[in-house]
Amino acid sequence: MYTGNLLGFGLAVSSSAFIGSSFIIKKKGLQRAGASGARAGSGGYGYLLEPLWWIGMFTMVVGEFANFVAYIYAPAVLVTPLGALSIIVSAVLAHFLLNEKLRKVGVLGCVLCIMGSTVIVLHAPAEHAISSVEEIWDLATQPTFLLYTASAIAVVLVLVLYCEPRYGQTNMMVYIGVCSINGSITVMSVKAIGIAIKLTLEGSSQVASYQTWIFVMVAVTCIITQLNYLNKALDTFNTAVVSPIYYAMFTSFTILASAIMFKDWSGQSASTIISVLCGFMTVLSGTMILHTTREPDQPPVSDMYSSLSPQISWIVHANGEIWKHKDNEESCPPEVVAIIQPDHFK
Repeated sequence: MYTGNLLGFGLAVSSSAFIGSSFIIKKKGLQRAGASGARAGSGGYGYLLEPLWWIGMFTMVVGEFANFVAYIYAPAVLVTPLGALSIIVSAVLAHFLLNEKLRKVGVLGCVLCIMGSTVIVLHAPAEHAISSVEEIWDLATQPTFLLYTASAIAVVLVLVLYCEPRYGQTNMMVYIGVCSINGSITVMSVKAIGIAIKLTLEGSSQVASYQTWIFVMVAVTCIITQLNYLNKALDTFNTAVVSPIYYAMFTSFTILASAIMFKDWSGQSASTIISVLCGFMTVLSGTMILHTTREPDQPPVSDMYSSLSPQISWIVHANGEIWKHKDNEESCPPEVVAIIQPDHFK
């Protein structure tokens, strides 16, 4: 294995460990905050005073930084699929710390993710040596990648301007499509920024190059758009369905964009390319299995008892009189003709 790939692999695995752990730590912090005040799901912000929640946030920042550095040393085709390992870390820790049982099928999902990741690492192409941000700019402005970028922008505009007003609330692919396509451009820009920082630290300053700042502006714009529509998707649809589909589409578009821009597959044999794709499909299968077997979060106590509150119905007697009746009151007298429930007129 090449040195750059080995370093990128180590950073990507560390990133997954930190990010997967951060979910559990933050959830423990949210549980503690909810036990003494309003829950976050009910609009409470007590978790901001909970140290454990801030530890989780710090852990996530460390993980994202490690992932950022991993893109500097290894190709996206290696780093991006390894993000699925964070799901394994989260599932295992939740099993022991949150009492969210990991079923046998879930264990199979973990094994598939590990096997697929191993295949990808063993067959991932080496990162091409780049000496300046101008060289990255030449790769970004080559006709094939410009065609990909133009196509991506056109599809995003169609999804945002035409599809979202009509199908956004009923079809998750609208929001996920915007996130995934933007995400592929984000990764390419972030990788360019990371390489520029690496070259600057090595003594070849890239700060004065206008191309560096163009990559920064593109990355910021794409990240804001991506987060906005990802939040919409998570708020509108089931997270257990959104997460695996988003992972699959985001990773697929990122691998495609990287192959076009950085020519990751140049000089690689057909067997190597097929092996990496098979590894990716294996990771994807394991990810979907993990999400589909995950137990849903327990509803808040207030929600569990809200359905038990008395409900008022209208009782129509034989003599034509109408009376109010609560569900927790005694049974109706025999002269009752009809009972009209609150949802009768909906």
